[in-house]
Amino acid sequence: MMNTRRVLMVALMLIALGAAAGCGASGSTDPSDEPAATSTSATQPTTSVQGPSTTVEGPSDVVEELWRFDAGGAISSSPVISGGVIYIGSGDSNLYAVDAAGGAEVWRFATGRKIDSTPAVADGTVYVGGLDHYLYAVDADTGEEKWRMETGGRVNSSPAVSNGTVYVGGFDTYLHAIEASTGEERWRFKTVSRIDSSPIVHDGLVFFGSYDKNLYAVDAATGEERWRFATTGHVASRPAVAGELLYAGSSDGNLYALAYATGEERWRFATGDTVSASSPTVSGGVVYIGSSDGHLYAIDGDTGTEVWSFTAGPISASPAFSDGVVYVGSFDHNVYAVDAATGEERWRFGAEATVSSSPAVWEGVVYVGSQAGFLYALR
Repeated sequence: MMNTRRVLMVALMLIALGAAAGCGASGSTDPSDEPAATSTSATQPTTSVQGPSTTVEGPSDVVEELWRFDAGGAISSSPVISGGVIYIGSGDSNLYAVDAAGGAEVWRFATGRKIDSTPAVADGTVYVGGLDHYLYAVDADTGEEKWRMETGGRVNSSPAVSNGTVYVGGFDTYLHAIEASTGEERWRFKTVSRIDSSPIVHDGLVFFGSYDKNLYAVDAATGEERWRFATTGHVASRPAVAGELLYAGSSDGNLYALAYATGEERWRFATGDTVSASSPTVSGGVVYIGSSDGHLYAIDGDTGTEVWSFTAGPISASPAFSDGVVYVGSFDHNVYAVDAATGEERWRFGAEATVSSSPAVWEGVVYVGSQAGFLYALR
């Protein structure tokens, strides 16, 4: 009788374990994987390669690697796609233009140090910051430099371009407003600490965060402060605006919802750890954001209540939404595709190293970089 009970118990345990393996995703939450406030990268020889097509099975779908491009150094920058060309920075100090269809290099532009900033493309020009203290304007077709402007420190912040002006933050504690065609500075706004947060422009206001723990709203034309909101941690997250609300994360672990016109707090959602650099993505009234606690969250944009959470590894990348699927990279070396409605894993792709680059989706293909130095095209 005892032997029969033991056999039955073992069988039940195996069934339970098998069921758990088929549900959701799990990732490493080892403290050694904890994301830093700013990512680092290494310099390697650079070549362009078209990798073999591989497939990785997820719980409900299959992901295929269409190609990979060797960027010669760890990638913290995120891809931006314009006119069928991907623009991305690399730890080897180059800004790359890569053909989205086949992964061939179109051109490269050399800077003085590695590039963690994500490019912005407007009116045939690519704008990107570098750790060499410069903001660059580069011809999108040829890769030739149009101008450069020296700031007083590293530029990790990603530029925003609106009405002929480029807005970007820097380690010099300033938000800079720069004439897009000439590189001439129009105004600068000083904070108390460095600015890693990437600005956004909406309704005549520039929104951004600072390591001085504040979120700011500044007049886009004059640089005058409209309001500031104090958090209890540094703000490297890029804000997002939907409707009347502005959303932003802080290293104090909270996602904040503020009235964008006044800075008045509407609600806050507490994650289990810092929201260091992951920036909110809003679709269909739901806010998606990652945390160092190893979760991707879906939060009701009106109420701040959790819709679902998905377990990965620590997340500093920003999620991307496309056709009912949320894509995000993790410090557990995976890129995840998660059903936006249910929070269930659709697939995962092993990227061989930390993924702090944020995915971009174009014509059904997911493009994302990793600290392994590769830009991947996945479908």
